[in-house]
Amino acid sequence: MDALRTALPVLGAVAGGVVVVWLLLLGLLWLRRPDDLTVREALRLLPDVLRLVRRLAADRSLPPSVRIRLWLLLAYLVSPIDLVPDVLPVVGYADDAVLVVWVLRSVVRRAGDAALERQWPGTPAGLAVVRRLARLDRRPTAP
Repeated sequence: MDALRTALPVLGAVAGGVVVVWLLLLGLLWLRRPDDLTVREALRLLPDVLRLVRRLAADRSLPPSVRIRLWLLLAYLVSPIDLVPDVLPVVGYADDAVLVVWVLRSVVRRAGDAALERQWPGTPAGLAVVRRLARLDRRPTAP
């Protein structure tokens, strides 16, 4: 019982720290979003993005490390346990969006943009929006 009393403040501090870091990450994502992107436009992409992640995870031409990240992302997305519960309006789904953006960026860095194009199930306009959301549309500028 005494060990529990000393462990509770530490666990509370760790949980509070995780929440603060997560809120900072959500704020950063909100500030860096494309200005002309509407919530309705982003929500319309959800089924295509989920199919994209599943297709990329099943693509045996991708490196195993990339595929593992994608399977872990899918497991998190379908899991009822989230860092921020989905019952909270807007914020509840924002943690899912942050993870999808991070994983897609890492997939494109490691596997290339061609993998994203090859597996995209939606329209070219939808892929353009996904690229804007994940800031994947930035090309290096000529010196």
